[in-house]
Amino acid sequence: ANVWNIGAEGQLTIGAICGGAVALWFHEAQGFWVLPLMIVAGALGGMLWAAIPAWLRVRFNANEILTSLMLSYVATLLLSYLVSGPMRDPQGHNFPESRMFGEGALLPIILDGTRLHFGAIIAVGVVAVGWVLVSRSFIGFQIKVVGQASVAAGYAGFSQKRLIWFAFLFCGALAGLVGLFVVAGPIGSLT
Repeated sequence: ANVWNIGAEGQLTIGAICGGAVALWFHEAQGFWVLPLMIVAGALGGMLWAAIPAWLRVRFNANEILTSLMLSYVATLLLSYLVSGPMRDPQGHNFPESRMFGEGALLPIILDGTRLHFGAIIAVGVVAVGWVLVSRSFIGFQIKVVGQASVAAGYAGFSQKRLIWFAFLFCGALAGLVGLFVVAGPIGSLT
């Protein structure tokens, strides 16, 4: 759509924070529902963080490269504040780290003796869905047309603003999921 989301690292960080917050909130729960709730929270966190540069681009025509990149630094500082303050492990000897997640909040390991977990399989599936969406769907076609010829897209009835929103929110959700997969794997905490 001719927009550049350079702030995926910040969206990844916010996704990890949101998913990790769910794991910490339900740290004693062992139900199967904790991990899906973390996945939803991680995707929503990434989407909300990506919505900021999308809104600034659509509303004020702000440069999305700069705004999304600068928001990455804000997300990193937010994570630093949270693991040094409100989310810090009470038994962590004052290290900037959250408490370890419960077993219900961790992705299962695929190969024993490695750190390879189920998030790798999910990531491959997400990449496949993204490829199909961009390469083989009508919305992918609209995104390409808006990016290559915005005037022609306007004549065809494609809304540039709607597609900018879609592109940012979709990328933000994917980045948030990646962030969650990092912390819900063998690491099992926010650091």
